[in-house]
Amino acid sequence: MTLSILAITLISIFIPIYVYIGYPALLFVLTKFLKNKTVNQAEITPNIAMIVSCYNEEDVIEKKIHDCLALEYPKDKIEFIFISDGSEDNTDNIIKQYQDKGIRLIRQEGRLGKTSGLNLGMQGLQAEIIVFSDANAIYNPQAIKKLVRNFNDESVGYVVGAALYTDSKESAAASSESAYWEYEMAIKKMETKLHSVVGGDGAIYAIRRKLYITLEREDINDFVNPLQIIDQGYRGIFEPEAKCFEETAGDFEKEGNRKERIVNRSFRGLMKVKSVMNPFKTGFFSLEVISHKLLRWLIPVFFMLAASGSIILSLLDIYAFHYISIFGISFLWLALYGQLRAQKQDVSIHPIFYYPYYFMLVNIRSLFGIIAALRGNIQVTWSTPRIKQGKIQESQNSQVIRRSFLLISTIIFINAISQL
Repeated sequence: MTLSILAITLISIFIPIYVYIGYPALLFVLTKFLKNKTVNQAEITPNIAMIVSCYNEEDVIEKKIHDCLALEYPKDKIEFIFISDGSEDNTDNIIKQYQDKGIRLIRQEGRLGKTSGLNLGMQGLQAEIIVFSDANAIYNPQAIKKLVRNFNDESVGYVVGAALYTDSKESAAASSESAYWEYEMAIKKMETKLHSVVGGDGAIYAIRRKLYITLEREDINDFVNPLQIIDQGYRGIFEPEAKCFEETAGDFEKEGNRKERIVNRSFRGLMKVKSVMNPFKTGFFSLEVISHKLLRWLIPVFFMLAASGSIILSLLDIYAFHYISIFGISFLWLALYGQLRAQKQDVSIHPIFYYPYYFMLVNIRSLFGIIAALRGNIQVTWSTPRIKQGKIQESQNSQVIRRSFLLISTIIFINAISQL
């Protein structure tokens, strides 16, 4: 029995370490010792259509329109389609003011969700390349050219740009998300060298029109669509020089909601195109998608198994697990303190507190997203996270859970210390 608990605990400790440290390290080593895949780039100018998804974006939509019109690309080879998903503010009226400048509005009634809007916008498009964007993503003038040059390579099916955050120093939540995104982009660069970047980015990515498969309403387009393209035998490229700029959600609760929604739909999407996890079909990409996505989404499960096993083994007086229990509980204490400071909107909070809190938050919310997906509850519609909110109040249930954890963990911590 003890050996079984030990084996499960060690595996549950190893997997999170592999996902966050081992997998990037493996990519780094492989890019140094294996022949990297190259991309046959060229300065080409195929016909382009940019689709911009909108819902109640009156605060940013005019800036986005001016950004589109300022892009350095032949004007006769690019068209702009703004899809309004039943916006209830002044978004549609602002867009209509620019129709004589080549900005086309398609309004979708009934709040059917972003994916349904994209299916609607794709109807009748003859452009060779489709660029997908969000209303708050402001492109570098050269971004389209940088994306498109990769499609000179016939093996490339989609290209993902670099979405950079402009508010990383304005709050602890923004700093956490920005640091996480820098980590993600480093992984994307290495994945591209070995096979393909896993997934797209709704703010800036492009595909070949012929590879678009009409999506179901519940699909998350910037994940399912790239998986379908990989499944068709093409590659996906990360292009770091194709840049756009946007703001983070702005606070931890909004970031948590966003992560839960993304994982909720992405998990369903991966199960829909699960053939990409077959190494006999997609080769190295199967390891990428399992390591980068599936195992990462399941990290909370391994955390719970590792924590339970470590505590049991510590109580059984297996010496090493005293230290592991102390480390784990200390990390959670830092996260809990970070949560309390964040709820008070304390701008002076130190990274030693808010990074653990952010890490635990996104992992727990990812698990909530998967549980909802397994129950058949898929979040189809979205609301902009940029709406200002007041101070976030901790629920009574959260207070009970937090206080119970503190009491139990303190007892375990004291016991572990006393055994050293």
